[in-house]
Amino acid sequence: MILTTTNSIEGHKIVDYLGIVTGVALNKEGISMGFSMTKYYTKMQTSIETVKEEAFQTLQNNAVKLNASAVVGIKVEIELTTSNYVMVSVTGPAVKVAI
Repeated sequence: MILTTTNSIEGHKIVDYLGIVTGVALNKEGISMGFSMTKYYTKMQTSIETVKEEAFQTLQNNAVKLNASAVVGIKVEIELTTSNYVMVSVTGPAVKVAI
């Protein structure tokens, strides 16, 4: 499965657009700000990376359900809720490409 933020894949021709797929993930625990900003930022970075990977896995699983071989033009949105929960949403068109 090819995942890319670009609208085309060099060396491949898109032969069919199968629909928009999305992956959304939310961390299960809020991140509290303590006395150490360094620890807070480290926890935030770790949380974003973990949640982002989960969102991309969901995106890929949804693309597989459509028999896609790639997702192009992926848009990634990262939000921090008022309760310090990290949410990541990834969206893009699932496509079939000629190899």
